[in-house]
Amino acid sequence: MPYSHEIIVPNDDIPFKMFIFEGKDGGYMREKHWHRSIEIFALFEGELEFFVEEDRHPLVPGEFMLVNSNEIHSVFSPKPNRTVVLQIPLSTFEKYYTDEKFIYFSHTSRIQDEEVMHLIQDMYHRYSEKQCGYELKVQSQFFMLLYILVTKYREIDVNEELVRKHRKLDRLSLITSYMKENYQSDISLESLAETFGYSPTYLSRMFRKYAKTNYKACLDDIRLEHAVKDLTESQASIGEIAYSNGFPNNKAFSKIFKKRYGILPSTYRRTLNQ
Repeated sequence: MPYSHEIIVPNDDIPFKMFIFEGKDGGYMREKHWHRSIEIFALFEGELEFFVEEDRHPLVPGEFMLVNSNEIHSVFSPKPNRTVVLQIPLSTFEKYYTDEKFIYFSHTSRIQDEEVMHLIQDMYHRYSEKQCGYELKVQSQFFMLLYILVTKYREIDVNEELVRKHRKLDRLSLITSYMKENYQSDISLESLAETFGYSPTYLSRMFRKYAKTNYKACLDDIRLEHAVKDLTESQASIGEIAYSNGFPNNKAFSKIFKKRYGILPSTYRRTLNQ
């Protein structure tokens, strides 16, 4: 199973992203992925199961999971739950890096866990109510949370292999972000490698080793995501959708679509109108 790179965009009125977990209704699985942000899942009701790299981390109410930047993880929510998610841009911790663009937080429970949970619960409550001055109060609590993270959860002594893997995924994050911005263009492995200063062979190896996929499959996934949205929301022809999303022609689009979803784009569109 290939790993996907997720781009995090903060909320409009606060310098981080905060929301209720999309798997709140249960029966939900988010496959392995990574991003450059620090992510916190605070579980208040129900249960969650995390896999960070290869380690399993089940959560019960009152616990949170902290996912580091460029840490490959997946999450499974078998039952309805109430979980608040915070996604904090990596640059927030710039003054506290232990290596170039690198900071690592422990997953181990601490005495501060209860304080962190109370902070997050109140932050989300105040943010949801949006009473006068809520941005100031939420941000003051956010800075308290940052203080706890860098003083109580930050790891100073980290092995070199972890740092090396972080660097590779950080670089792949930049590359996949570029692909997501330019997916409509003709992006070859050779042109992508030249843009980022690698040989095509080395870049191909990076995708296989660290993202468990190849550059073409990654690019196809990005294009498919946009194409499915167009199939659902627009009246454009399938050929127009294929071309506008970077596929060379209708036939190539249909082949990749069927491989992923098991049906042709035309069949998928008909099912939407039934």
